[in-house]
Amino acid sequence: MQEIGFVVFPEFQVMGFTAITAFEVANLIAGDPFYEVTLLSEHGGPVRSSAGFNVETEAFGARSFDTLFIGAGHELHPASPKLTGFIRRAMTESQRIAAPCIGAFSLAEAGLLDGRRVSTHWQFAAELQARFPKLKVDQDRIYIVDGPIWTSAGMTATIDLALAMIEHDLGVEVAR
Repeated sequence: MQEIGFVVFPEFQVMGFTAITAFEVANLIAGDPFYEVTLLSEHGGPVRSSAGFNVETEAFGARSFDTLFIGAGHELHPASPKLTGFIRRAMTESQRIAAPCIGAFSLAEAGLLDGRRVSTHWQFAAELQARFPKLKVDQDRIYIVDGPIWTSAGMTATIDLALAMIEHDLGVEVAR
């Protein structure tokens, strides 16, 4: 069983969490539940999406996950000290950490992207590179895997990122 944690923030972009459906369908195709998804936030409880509905979350930091997704919204917000600590701990406890779109900024703030190639939304690529010169932004890639760090270009690219994970975990037939 792969436990996946999705960190959400107030006004999180719903499109970035379409990967959850890819993992759901992979479970159906595989015939057994391989993925278990938990939504996380700093304090736990309901978190409002950019679409106006709430999702119920568990407070992050209480347990570790095999895969950790750092969500994104419409705007950049500095990572809280608690989130930065959680991300750093996940680097040693998780098999992989994923950052769709501007989620890469949170990983960079935690110091996890130094010396790595990353992808992010083209509108934020120059800013990410300027703020964190030790990483290399490749804005022409839909997703990039650099060791345990998986990043993707934009919200819709999160689906491609999830399918790549499914192919890695369960094979190409399940990912199709």
